[in-house]
Amino acid sequence: MINLYNANIENLYIHQVGNKCRGEGVFFSQEPYEISDEIRPLLKEFFLKPFREKEEQYFKFSEDMPIAHLFVPYNTELHKDIAEHLYNQGTHPHIKSGEVYICQLSNIIIDNEKVEGFGIFKSELKSDFLQFEKGTSRLEMNLQQGVNLDKLDKGALILTDPESKTGFRILYIDSNKYDSKYWMENFLNLEELEDDHYKTKKYLKFCEAFANKVILPAEDKQTQMEFINDTYSHFASRDEFIEEEYLGEVFTEASWIDHPESFIQEFENFKMLEGPKYSVQDFSDFSISNEMVNECMKKVKGEINLDTGISIKVVKGSKAASTYLEKGWDEDKQMYYYLAYFNKENK
Repeated sequence: MINLYNANIENLYIHQVGNKCRGEGVFFSQEPYEISDEIRPLLKEFFLKPFREKEEQYFKFSEDMPIAHLFVPYNTELHKDIAEHLYNQGTHPHIKSGEVYICQLSNIIIDNEKVEGFGIFKSELKSDFLQFEKGTSRLEMNLQQGVNLDKLDKGALILTDPESKTGFRILYIDSNKYDSKYWMENFLNLEELEDDHYKTKKYLKFCEAFANKVILPAEDKQTQMEFINDTYSHFASRDEFIEEEYLGEVFTEASWIDHPESFIQEFENFKMLEGPKYSVQDFSDFSISNEMVNECMKKVKGEINLDTGISIKVVKGSKAASTYLEKGWDEDKQMYYYLAYFNKENK
């Protein structure tokens, strides 16, 4: 879990990078910007707030990353080379010009360990704002444009990581969708870092795919939901994932399944066929990232929607669907029904 609240920003260089295919050029700052006490907290929030709100998925430089050497070790004189490299990627007319901010970062905490690194940020879109001046007989109103400090367009935190071959782990954000390859692929040239966050996320997504493609067609929505909830309960209650234990608990001990051996075989076959697609073919044991479990659980839909206009909502990650919800068939009405047990209504 990353903590950016006490992070420090130092040696900030600001350049203006245009679109290369339009020949807009680059304006290089020759010296760092002197950050005043008034603007420091505003810049810190502008740069770092998007990363506090983003899913914590780390990346690494690909082995042929053209600017990786600029950070090992970091030399403040190389900030121009970084801006030049970004300018050289602006070969599409959709790429917008903007301000590039390059700085050193310190006092960042990841999993209770202090790390440091570098930040590269870019502002592109400008917002209209009004500025007022007192005239002789009235208040004058002037329309101007500037950077909206509530929305960073692009950013990357390049943080030290002794376990990585390049020595770094990277977080990035890209708020604009019109140039998706420009920032992550062409400029930063990133690949997902196969850490605990990555493995936890990939395996949970794979289990959800199994629930959607195998369990739901063969059974029903309740069974699918019970499998997903049992999966998340298993991950949430452990620090280490062992696939053999997972299959034993979720299938063999499950109340929603009559023939666990057949489902375990289905799961293993699905992993053999679909594992490469979800990048889990080699994952059978790993350390669980509790933060990633919580992030993935937020996206799980815990509802059973019926064709009669009724929806049944089940708390995600709980065993309520298997414990307090029963499905049956009414011969008189020739319809399915759900029976829910409870002690009292929550008001």
